[in-house]
Formats: sequence, C-alpha cells, structure tokens
Amino acid sequence: MPDRAHTLVIDEELQPGARNAIRDCLRLKPDERITIITDEVTREIAAALQKEVEELGAEHAVFVLEEYAERPLNDMPEVVLEDLAQSQVSIFCAQSQRGELRSRMQMSDVVNRHRIRHGHMVNITRQIMLEGMRADFLAVDALSQRLIERARAATRISCRTPAGTDYEAEFSPELKWLKTSGIITPDKWGNLPGGEIFTSPANSRGIFVVDGVVGDYLCQKYGDIQETPLTIEVENNRIRELRCENQELREEFRAYTSTDENSDRVGEFAVGTNTACTHVIGNILQDEKIPGIHIAFGHPYAEHTGQTWVSKTHIDCVGRDFDIWFDGEQVMAGGKFLI
Repeated sequence: MPDRAHTLVIDEELQPGARNAIRDCLRLKPDERITIITDEVTREIAAALQKEVEELGAEHAVFVLEEYAERPLNDMPEVVLEDLAQSQVSIFCAQSQRGELRSRMQMSDVVNRHRIRHGHMVNITRQIMLEGMRADFLAVDALSQRLIERARAATRISCRTPAGTDYEAEFSPELKWLKTSGIITPDKWGNLPGGEIFTSPANSRGIFVVDGVVGDYLCQKYGDIQETPLTIEVENNRIRELRCENQELREEFRAYTSTDENSDRVGEFAVGTNTACTHVIGNILQDEKIPGIHIAFGHPYAEHTGQTWVSKTHIDCVGRDFDIWFDGEQVMAGGKFLI
C-alpha cells in the first residue's frame, strides 16, 4: 500500500509530542502492530509518529485518506477498516470535514469491537503537538484519577463562569464515568492530547455560555468565539433556546443540533484535566482538555457510558474560567483545581 509519510522531512520540534503519543499514551510495544490513518494536510505530523514507530521496531501501516477516497468521506475506505482490524494500536491523525462523522464512527466501531488502543487526533495541528501533546501524561492521569473518584460519588455537579454560565447536571450510578487522561487502554479509545473525565448526565439544566469553542466542523470555521459567545439555555437536558450575536453561527449550530431526535440532547458532561492546556487556541481537540467544564450535544458514547439513547451527531461546547462544585464542595475556582 502507498506509504509516503517516511519520505517527508521530519520536523524535529514535533518529536517530543510524537514520542509521548507512541510511547507514553499508546504504549506501543515492538511486537505489536499499529495502523496510522492520516490525510494530505496532516502528513507531516503522521511522519513524526511513524518515525517513533520505526525506532521502536513495530509493524505498521500508514494510510493517506485521499489516496483511497474523495473527501469529504461518505464512508471509511474498506481497506482501512480491514487493516485496522489486524492491529492492536491505531491513530487517526487527520483533519475533519463536514459530513464525515459517519466515517469516523465506522472506524470507532472497529476499534471498540477489537479493543484496539486508539489515539484520536482529529484536527491535530503543529501548535497542539508543541503544547497539549507535550504534557506530562502520567501527572495528568494522576489528577484525572483523583477527580474521577470524586465525580463517581457525586449526584450533582454545578458550575459558573464570569461570562454567565450557571449550569447544573445530575448523575446516575447507572451511567459510567470514564477517564481519558492520555493513557489509552483497550477499554476506551481516547483523544490525543488527552486529559478529561466524562459521563452522560441523567439530566441537566441552566445556562451554558460557550465563550471558547464549539466542536466538529464548526470549530474550523469559527475558532475562538469569545467575542461573540453562544449562550445555550438547557431545560430537561435539551436545548430550549440559543442566543448569539453571530447569527450565522447560531443558525448553523441550531441546524446541527436539529439533525435527529437526540441531536439537541446533552449527551456528554466532561471536566478537562490537561494542565498543559492553559489558553483557548480555537481548536476543539486541545481546547476541550483545558481544566474546566465542557458539554456536548448528541451522541452520548452509549457503548461506554451505558446511556440508553444514541444520536448521529456530537458537538462539543467549551467555556472559560470555571468555578465548579461537586455536591456543594468546590473543586475549581477561576479555572484552577483546588484538589
């Protein structure tokens, strides 16, 4: 199969992040096999990842998506899925395009079925490789573990921000909290850079002001929306009202969250734990790991959380500078952990 990533000139500045990904986060072993899925835009980062794999001596395959199908993808190419099923480790290191969530879900279905240790680096950039991917992921994991132990015991989590967020979520012991701290196991694939704990809430209500970023393809279009924040009023775990001075953003978000019967439903409630992520950069992959709360409307990762409903869409919403309380006990002030 074509494998041109190794012909690119390697940017040595990318190697610390690539080393973290391959050796610390995915813990690839020399006797294992890894599939790397990339695209034309992201091949330089894929080349850095491949260099680490080659130095480790593991068997690998690299797929550049444009060599197998037109973008945006309707489906993940079958040859990629077949190769993926043969590997113990995988990375999706590519940019997202509108309408491609279905193809990435097809990939994650294979990952889940075969219990592959999968690093999801959708929309990864050089900046993220130099920032969030250089975190001490063992320290992030230790912080995430302390936080998830408290979260699992909580029945309510509330949060407020200077921008106007005043939001509360309720939790059920029937719905699982998960840790994706960057240390990836066969139990749950994770985004890289990692650094969050999350679940699907039993219910939630209040005002959530998105003055950071929104997810999926809207993130690439709008970036940091601090100057024109999106205010979301949630009632009974669904969107009740949207307000935003940027009418185009508001209506695109409304259309996205109207795709199916559960697209407007809060499917994910998460706390970012990557302390190397100190500021919003306009990229959801890193920004959702900033210490604070983010929520997502749509797919609740039911296969992992135990939620009883699904959706074809999933869009994350990130704010800034949170105060957070677990059952009335404050665990964050001004975006800084108190634990």
